[in-house]
Amino acid sequence: MAAQLKVTQIKSKVSEKQDQRDTLRSLGLKRIGDTVVREDNAQNRGYVRHVAHLVKVEEIN
Repeated sequence: MAAQLKVTQIKSKVSEKQDQRDTLRSLGLKRIGDTVVREDNAQNRGYVRHVAHLVKVEEIN
């Protein structure tokens, strides 16, 4: 079974640039406290790196 990433939004996107807002939306995050589980691959790692200051990430098996 492939590893997965548990991504939780911890900060608001209100004062952020539009591309960062779009990245949060593509991850499936809409508001503070939302959590999604995504496959651990290069694309999702890139999304998370782009908004690292807004999210908390945990690796799960």
